[in-house]
Amino acid sequence: MIIPILIIIATVILCVAAFWRGIVIRRYIIETDKIPAGQSIRAVLISDLHSCIYGENQNKIVNRVIDANPDIILLAGDIADNRTPILGTELLIAGIQNIAPIFYVTGNHEYFARDIGNIKQTFRDFGVTVLEDKYVEVEINGIPLVIAGVCDPECSRRGNRNNRPTMQEAFGHLQSDDGRFKILLSHRPELIHEQRQFPFDLVVSGHAHGGQVRIPFLVNGLFAPHQGLFPPYAGGRYTHGNLTHIVSRGVTITHPRLPRIFNPPEIVVIDIVGRE
Repeated sequence: MIIPILIIIATVILCVAAFWRGIVIRRYIIETDKIPAGQSIRAVLISDLHSCIYGENQNKIVNRVIDANPDIILLAGDIADNRTPILGTELLIAGIQNIAPIFYVTGNHEYFARDIGNIKQTFRDFGVTVLEDKYVEVEINGIPLVIAGVCDPECSRRGNRNNRPTMQEAFGHLQSDDGRFKILLSHRPELIHEQRQFPFDLVVSGHAHGGQVRIPFLVNGLFAPHQGLFPPYAGGRYTHGNLTHIVSRGVTITHPRLPRIFNPPEIVVIDIVGRE
């Protein structure tokens, strides 16, 4: 009698773990010689909100960002959506706008909405820096940074920006040996093979939704858009020489076909620390 009961209990626990939708905090540490020893910069990465709302005034996300105490906030696309009203997006950026400087790039769903001009202006109205195939030079905690961003490829198809600069035109003159830590925001992780040719130290992405279905320790992701089955960049940390690539699993729980299994929504915290 006890064995069937144990099987039932184990099955219930497994199902709860598989379909749990609570937001997790995923942490990474990057050591670099481009930041003085003993100093650091903390970045919070959020992607693929798709205008979902978590709690009153997005407090379930906002409070976690506050608790992380970031120096910069990186929004890696699909923060707004084409099927869901933009209210969830507005609540998020209203809640985090005074925590730290915010940098944003578009994802494909912002272009699917066919209102990209107003969407970008919404971000700008909250003081967010919108990066469109360009970079900005900033100083955080007295440390010089380069923060760059590329528009989603849908920009050329739906955004009437057929004259957008190439990666070489936008970033080809950046130097790897100028002592500045360089971050690139790029919604789609599969584009890393082109981007790693440039002197970025960190690339952050989203888009893959963690591959939707995971089997812990066996399968990192089942399917991701534009990568297909068993995507190589479903979510996590990847290394390409001196370049670190971090792919967020995103915070949305909506998908038209596949549920998230063993793949809870996540907020990513990245500590960039000076090497001792």
